[in-house]
Amino acid sequence: MNSVVVGLQWGDEGKGKIIDYLAKDTDIIVRFQGGNNAGHTVVFGNRKFVFHVIPSGILRKNKVCVIGNGVVIDPKVLLSEITGLKAKGIDVSPRNLKISLLSHVIMPYHKLMDSFRESRRIQKIGTTMRGIGPCYVDKFSRCGIRMADLINPKKFTLKLRDNLKEKNPLFVKVYKRAPFSFKKILDEYCYYAKLLKPYCCDTIDFFYKNKRKRFLFEGAQGTFLDIDYGTYPFVTSSHTVSSNAILGSGAAPIKIDRIIGVTKSYATRVGEGPFPTELKGKLGDYFRNRGREFGATTNRPRRCGWLDLVLLKRAVMVNSVTEIALTKLDVLDGTEEIKVCIDYKGETKERHSDYGLDEVKPFYKNLKGWNKDLSSVRNYADLAPLAKKYIVFIERFIRRKISFISVGELRKAVIVR
Repeated sequence: MNSVVVGLQWGDEGKGKIIDYLAKDTDIIVRFQGGNNAGHTVVFGNRKFVFHVIPSGILRKNKVCVIGNGVVIDPKVLLSEITGLKAKGIDVSPRNLKISLLSHVIMPYHKLMDSFRESRRIQKIGTTMRGIGPCYVDKFSRCGIRMADLINPKKFTLKLRDNLKEKNPLFVKVYKRAPFSFKKILDEYCYYAKLLKPYCCDTIDFFYKNKRKRFLFEGAQGTFLDIDYGTYPFVTSSHTVSSNAILGSGAAPIKIDRIIGVTKSYATRVGEGPFPTELKGKLGDYFRNRGREFGATTNRPRRCGWLDLVLLKRAVMVNSVTEIALTKLDVLDGTEEIKVCIDYKGETKERHSDYGLDEVKPFYKNLKGWNKDLSSVRNYADLAPLAKKYIVFIERFIRRKISFISVGELRKAVIVR
């Protein structure tokens, strides 16, 4: 059985844990988009692992993890991640980690351009300044540098020189910054190329030869950060939705059997952009502290709010979700009253869409909370009755079954229905 895991909110839904859980029953785990602006967290034993580029399934033995062509790679970050995992005793080798030759490389000028653009905007996006957007821009401008170029000294030299010929005048004349040194970047990135070359792979050929294996496709960020379907322009620079799983991986022969959408039991988002159910003040701070809502990549505090079922239902439709993984249910423990958004007030023509959200106000259904610690529960039958009622209410609204319920950070803290 081949599966896709996608986020149904603005990212940070707890996909890393769900992917790690599902990876035990799969053979190949593929990351199909994004860059090191994403962070997947997995707690294994008494250790916490935060992944930025490498698929979360790397913690499972005898699995192959693939970084697909839809991912943009900062070589320095990737090498640091590999080194860090090895230092913790995790097996990371060309045998179980493969990088698509077609994935694009984040260069130093991408990161600086990201920072300059954000600093000069009237309407801030809330970018992580990791160079992700400018790297994707170069990809579609047909001047990007791919892994296949990076590991070929002759091609890399030519492409780097060509890019700096275009970009250095921009930095000097517009941004009033010293030009980038061709030799410095060449030497640094050739060093990265030497270390990463053994991992590079023709993934199209690899997928074709392994098409009878079980695949798990791993998305980063969430549906409403998708470049087309998200709350534009407050989005990321790639397609985060399930339909990109094949295009961003190159696994054309693969049939998808199920699409698992991951959502928190409440809502969060990082950065700028509309958030109809956002909570301000003490209650927002309560969720932020109790749920440890700080970015895995940037450590930025996340904005917190009630679960928005209007948006969740739309995310289910956009991704053609077959089942749901509900995370952080334990964060709601002890909340006397739980609100869920079931409609919008202050209607606009686009009231049920992912645009025009800054013009709406949420209409809530109030549900009773439960005064019970769920973190030790492992069977659905043992959940507090009011917690079950909350789950069933969500299921009926979005018309999808909640198959997985996470009640804590630990790997084993997953209830399977």
